[in-house]
Amino acid sequence: MGSDPGMTELRRGVLGPCVLALLDERPRFGLELVRDLAAAGGLLTSDGTVYPLLNRLRDAGLVTSEWQDQAGERARRYYFITGEGREQLKAFRAEWTDFAAIIQSVLFPSSATPQADNSKKSGASDSPARDAHGEGAAHERHGA
Repeated sequence: MGSDPGMTELRRGVLGPCVLALLDERPRFGLELVRDLAAAGGLLTSDGTVYPLLNRLRDAGLVTSEWQDQAGERARRYYFITGEGREQLKAFRAEWTDFAAIIQSVLFPSSATPQADNSKKSGASDSPARDAHGEGAAHERHGA
């Protein structure tokens, strides 16, 4: 993914739910989360974003953490999703599909679903009419 500031903000916005999703699979230590997110195709713009995020998630009661000293390894702080974290992840997942479909239909209108095409054929439209220059009807009313 590119370094566009808008994409950076978008990644930052979904990073929390992605961390919760990984922790929902199993507990992980910080560096393991960093590696898993980086391996997911560029979700991370910086390794340094994960630890402050984990602190915010912990402060919000969505994750807990504890130090574990496993045989033959150095002690690591493992993160666990809480019941509240699972509820928030469940809510995010429920809304994500609809949200992603809306964004898809705006960015790529020619690949809109047949349902969206049918609403346009019946004359229904959620967006204001546009002229040949892409200007809406409101543009003309304001004398611009």
